[in-house]
Amino acid sequence: MARADSGSSDTPEREIRLVKNPDGQWTARDLRVGVTAQGKSRDVALDNLDAVIEAVEGDGGRSPTDEEIRDLGADPEVAQSQSDELPDVLQ
Repeated sequence: MARADSGSSDTPEREIRLVKNPDGQWTARDLRVGVTAQGKSRDVALDNLDAVIEAVEGDGGRSPTDEEIRDLGADPEVAQSQSDELPDVLQ
């Protein structure tokens, strides 16, 4: 288990757990934020974890383009017009 400080005096310390999986992949988990990422190496797993944390806490991430939605096999018009309510099975 590694402990790392984010470097900013107003943010709490980050506690990160690194685990080498049986398949050779690495898993990195930020215990404060409660998110996990994987990678082929420790460095990649940590980079992926930073990207997930940025998406969750900051301005990371973006809405998918119509082309990306089509690549997933969905119609962008239908996908973007659906309500934000959870389906009954998830409520």
